[in-house]
Amino acid sequence: MNELKIFDRWDTNQIKVTDLGLQDYINLKQIVVPRTCGRNIGTQFWKSKTNIVERLINKLMIPGHKGKKHKISSGRCGGKAITTYLIVEKTFLIIERKTNKNPIEVFVKALENAAPREEITTIEYGGARYPKAVECAPQRRIDMALKLMVQGSYANSYGKKKSIEDALAEEIIKAYNMDQTSNAIGKKLEIERQSDASR
Repeated sequence: MNELKIFDRWDTNQIKVTDLGLQDYINLKQIVVPRTCGRNIGTQFWKSKTNIVERLINKLMIPGHKGKKHKISSGRCGGKAITTYLIVEKTFLIIERKTNKNPIEVFVKALENAAPREEITTIEYGGARYPKAVECAPQRRIDMALKLMVQGSYANSYGKKKSIEDALAEEIIKAYNMDQTSNAIGKKLEIERQSDASR
């Protein structure tokens, strides 16, 4: 019996998640079309049962807010699943061509590299507010890494000559190589620096 491959091209059997905290939250189950339309997902906490490639597709449809502004999620992203499905497939083809590696393996390693370990929350004590460093939950680490990658690639391609596929492939490869010019890696280091100063 033939094994299922994502997009009928790339096998996920040999891919290992090295970050122990994220192993239960990066789902690499075998699936041909990473588009389940939310089947088998009971609650918001079952995101980890969704294939990680499908989560990238979903995030591309609605990248989320940048700060308190709606400038990313309003107007430019129509929420068309087939459009983002094709964007991700083309992105993986570009990654495969540039790195000669399994693009899903590159994407998973990039996610591990870009996931922040700590962040800042604001505590109010006696009428004064001050920042406090807190550990980031594993599910939130992946959500943040996906959001930063997608927002960085949209910022690099919107209104410019570069296509979203090229921008997303470049962002993933930079995160894979721990390049600080990547939006996701740059923001992660900034968040961790701020939380380190707020201990």
